[in-house]
Amino acid sequence: MTDYHLAATMAMLGPAQNRYAAPSAWDRLHADLGIRLPPDYQVIVDAYAPIQLNGHLHLSHPATERWNLVQWIRETVQAWSEVPWDEPDLDADEDPRQLFGLKELSFGTRNGLWPIASTDRGETIFLDAAADATRLVVNYDETWAEHRLSFTEWLYRYLIGEDMTGPNSSAFYPGPVKLQHLPMSASERLELWYGPDQSM
Repeated sequence: MTDYHLAATMAMLGPAQNRYAAPSAWDRLHADLGIRLPPDYQVIVDAYAPIQLNGHLHLSHPATERWNLVQWIRETVQAWSEVPWDEPDLDADEDPRQLFGLKELSFGTRNGLWPIASTDRGETIFLDAAADATRLVVNYDETWAEHRLSFTEWLYRYLIGEDMTGPNSSAFYPGPVKLQHLPMSASERLELWYGPDQSM
């Protein structure tokens, strides 16, 4: 894979660690969920997850027991499916159907929205499975943002400080990207390190 944004993002994050990389875990995820997640997303997840980036963005992995991607997707899909989208007091700018021209709003279906990442600020990043080209839809509080780009382009722009989850939503921190492995047991201490210096 030679995608520019994938290479640029990995240059910011540092060498791939591939602690839990396992093609069979992705095969199980795709079979269990009935959807194929983008290859560039799989590369980033395999290389670094489970991880928190720049203190906010979380990526889970399908091969781990804790921070398991399949479990997180299922729980998130269930939570979003319980939102009463047809209530009459829902403003137009709070309804992704009206904002993005969605014929229907569903989560975790063949033509629905699939959660693929989240932040500790309450943002959820969705993949639109019905889009002809890659489309990400992001929710933050009661606002929605749409991005017609690959996951790694979205992540690259997020890490360089663009507003990728809505107006004035930048989570930019000067200097190298901060990475933190998510704890794999109750007793594990958090490991924090930084990506390469990008000022050269």
